[in-house]
Amino acid sequence: MFQLFSYKTFFFLSLLPHLFPARTIPGTLIPVDLSQTATWHNFVNLIDAGKGFKFSGMSELKKYFHRFGYLQNDEENFTDLFDDSFESAVVNYQKNLGLTVTGKLDAGTITQIMSPRCGVRDSVIHVNKNYAYFEGEPRWGRSAHAKLTYAFSGGHMINNLNFSDVSEAFRRSFSRWSAVIPVNFSESDDYPSADIKIGFYEGDHGDEEPFDGVLGVLAHAFSPENGRLHLDVAETWAVDFESSKSKVAVDLESVATHEIGHVLGLAHSKVKGAVMYPSLSPRSKKVDLKVDDVVGIQALYGSNPDFQYSSLVESVMSSSWFIVVNPLKWLTYLVTVVGVLL
Repeated sequence: MFQLFSYKTFFFLSLLPHLFPARTIPGTLIPVDLSQTATWHNFVNLIDAGKGFKFSGMSELKKYFHRFGYLQNDEENFTDLFDDSFESAVVNYQKNLGLTVTGKLDAGTITQIMSPRCGVRDSVIHVNKNYAYFEGEPRWGRSAHAKLTYAFSGGHMINNLNFSDVSEAFRRSFSRWSAVIPVNFSESDDYPSADIKIGFYEGDHGDEEPFDGVLGVLAHAFSPENGRLHLDVAETWAVDFESSKSKVAVDLESVATHEIGHVLGLAHSKVKGAVMYPSLSPRSKKVDLKVDDVVGIQALYGSNPDFQYSSLVESVMSSSWFIVVNPLKWLTYLVTVVGVLL
């Protein structure tokens, strides 16, 4: 579905629970761009809530957790009480998203919850501690070399970008996946018969996965061989941050690359640096596939004969700060790559 937001110190926040006296939360680092504009900005009022607390707005957060697969109850019965089942949901969310597991709505967890993200649920079948697949591990075809077409819906596009820019962004996104697996993609003018159908939609658009406005759910896609890939028309989509100065601009190519991963059969990763991590901050770009993305997709389709893992290793080694600051993660990457090569 990414590197977190730029931060500013937020001033003291007061929470007004129904059953407990008012309390003051110490200054906390909160993404300033989300404080007033994001779909989920009101969740900031729930910082530091834990089991037993009751806050106005908790029921709305439970609906969020229900939407993304962490609560199975009937959302009509959600209350504002932080109960045992919600604590379990918070713990699972923190584990799935690679957060510190506290069971509380700490600042890091609330920041992640407020982050714009992919609309695909997180609770899927994990086959490894990081990358995941949809239930049944669906994929396109069973031939050694798949050829898929994609097309854009003429009636569901955006006005702030030229079609050529949108098409080029998607072409680059598709090429990143075809570089690592034996699947070729070609753009088609025949939308009805295309394997992958791309369009920009607003609100409830008929697939039971409604969009929700600026910096909420950015996009969603369906598992193979459905082929639908939808983006929220309400976002300020950008292909060049030099041209788009909006604080809430969202990089189209990054989101396209992520959603194509879903179209091919990958679910969400818990590795924050991976393309398949579910969230993306405004004015940030994440288009390069990481080891976790590549290992996951190649387990479904096999490897492109021209692909070499050494290119990924060189990419990680070029980021010396990564090796120094995250030596254990670096060793994990090496072990993963060596295991694949063997």
